[in-house]
Amino acid sequence: MTPKSTIIRSSLAGVVAVLIATTALANEFWLEPARFFVLPGATVHLRRLTGQGFQGQAWGGRRNRVIQLLHYAPGADPANLLPLTTTTDTLATTITLRQPGTHMVALVTNNAFTTLPAEQFTAYLQAEGLDYVLAQRQQRGQTGQPGREAYRRCAKTLIQVGPAAAADTARTWARVVGQPLELIPEQNPPTLASGAGLTVRVLAEGRPVAGQPVRLWYRSPTSQPVLLHTLRSNQNGRVLFRISGPGEYLAGAVRMVAAPAAQSADWQSTWSTLTFGVSKQKRP
Repeated sequence: MTPKSTIIRSSLAGVVAVLIATTALANEFWLEPARFFVLPGATVHLRRLTGQGFQGQAWGGRRNRVIQLLHYAPGADPANLLPLTTTTDTLATTITLRQPGTHMVALVTNNAFTTLPAEQFTAYLQAEGLDYVLAQRQQRGQTGQPGREAYRRCAKTLIQVGPAAAADTARTWARVVGQPLELIPEQNPPTLASGAGLTVRVLAEGRPVAGQPVRLWYRSPTSQPVLLHTLRSNQNGRVLFRISGPGEYLAGAVRMVAAPAAQSADWQSTWSTLTFGVSKQKRP
């Protein structure tokens, strides 16, 4: 083997290592019901998935990673689902949906920690559009240092029980639940038709976030998932998407800020997702 070929192979191996590390870390986490549209009284299992491109595998996290798991039924107080668990390794996410209307389930995890070498951390920030973190690392002279990160997950899903009605006075789907990073639809997704606009508001610790990248993935009943949009929120924390057609959708965002001094990390990232379905039925 010549020295030149050795250099080329070493360079390729380095690129592959960066891609693998970035891919392993930069995964979405979401809740996905077995069915987004059910009849009153149905029992539905909520899968907890992690992956890329709206294609996921079962999340390996345990019960002790979850600090919030709430079921919001129309016109009712939120039901805490965590007491249904029996051990630290059991997380019950099968629920019975009795009231007609749009239900919401919200989940939040605590922090996990990871450290990436400088080159891989830079690639990760670039892939997620976290330009302001790149700029801060440059200003602080940290571009050659490893990235020590604490990361947590927030996820919400909407399930339509019975016919979807535009005049949904309960508006459970638009409820602000206080997640560290939260995506709130301003129209009820199950009532939307193809081509309709969907405004999503981004809140961090209850306040609108300007310039936040938000992605919308779409999975039709007959095709693989596609990325429809990657948009940045306006000064009021809003992004406007267009519904492509009947199927399943995932909106996702990740935000990163400097970690508190007492934390064993330099950066705190928060991932947030919202999943919902759009049916092909005509709307009232």
